[in-house]
Amino acid sequence: METTEIVLAGVGEPEAMLVRSRELPAPGAGQAVVRVEASGVSFAEQQMRRGKYYDQPAFPFVPGYDLVGVVEALGGRAAPGAGGSPVEVGQRVAALTKIGGWADRVVLDVADLVPVPDGVSAAEAETVVVNGVTAWRMLHRTARVRAGQTIVVLGANGGVGSTLVQLARHAGVRVIGTASPRGHDRLRELGAIPVDYHDDVPARVRELAPEGVAAVFDHVGGPGIAGSWRMLARGGTLVSYGSASTRDKPGSGTLAVLKLVARLAAWNHLPNGRGAHFFNLWAGKARHLDRYRAELRADLGRLFAMLAAGSITAQVARTFLLTEAAAALRFAEAGGFTGKVVLVPSE
Repeated sequence: METTEIVLAGVGEPEAMLVRSRELPAPGAGQAVVRVEASGVSFAEQQMRRGKYYDQPAFPFVPGYDLVGVVEALGGRAAPGAGGSPVEVGQRVAALTKIGGWADRVVLDVADLVPVPDGVSAAEAETVVVNGVTAWRMLHRTARVRAGQTIVVLGANGGVGSTLVQLARHAGVRVIGTASPRGHDRLRELGAIPVDYHDDVPARVRELAPEGVAAVFDHVGGPGIAGSWRMLARGGTLVSYGSASTRDKPGSGTLAVLKLVARLAAWNHLPNGRGAHFFNLWAGKARHLDRYRAELRADLGRLFAMLAAGSITAQVARTFLLTEAAAALRFAEAGGFTGKVVLVPSE
């Protein structure tokens, strides 16, 4: 069985990525061949092509942080999927991969596959795999925001941001979201109060929430993280989950993350009742693999159910063919859209 995949051969422009075909190895015991129906373009790939993503593998490798597809074959005896449920040939599933998702077929451990319910399309499901799990966990597990509180979401029109806005509004939380002016109408439709990110955001937020906010979700990092900290009310929580401000700056991506984490840790020792956290989607996987898989299944199952019920809506910014990955990455890096960029099979 053959697979077509996109390869990052080294640091370079998106157009330097390679399209290659190779023979896919047969799945071993406890593995499955998944025919990919959708994979996402995220900030991680933008950093990876620059060699700046924290803990990325050595070049060359196939990027692709997550995927949705159909099980084509099982190796050996059938094995349970994430959380213990069976996975069958012909079933639509989702997986967090970190790398490897930009392909039309992949071999994955069955235990990492999460069933996608009927009524949820591949592209719809794709929008909540990494983005939805990230947003859900930051909102409900890290910040533990409650109904009636106010939060700030930076980049509220992005893949994570637009999902976070919807989850917060569904939970009865007031949302102030930053975006460029052309995205403000869409943010209003999602239920957020838009703020132009070019403005003095902390000052504008103080006008809207004079006592400060319960939580700020910041994917930007860099010097601006101090402004996010200032927006918090006493008892509030800053959740940092990226360093987008350093994307185009020279230097080590790892060092930028370590500096950010150190700064957040220092703030936690200040006697002002506020908390700061760096969110890591992969935390706990290496030490508690079974629990990590079970929690992923529970979180994704909840999000898929919300999609199916219409409690949240999939935000697909645009779809590109897999072989158009370079154009998709260019589009994603240009920004100015709402939702997630999705790659679909070229066949």
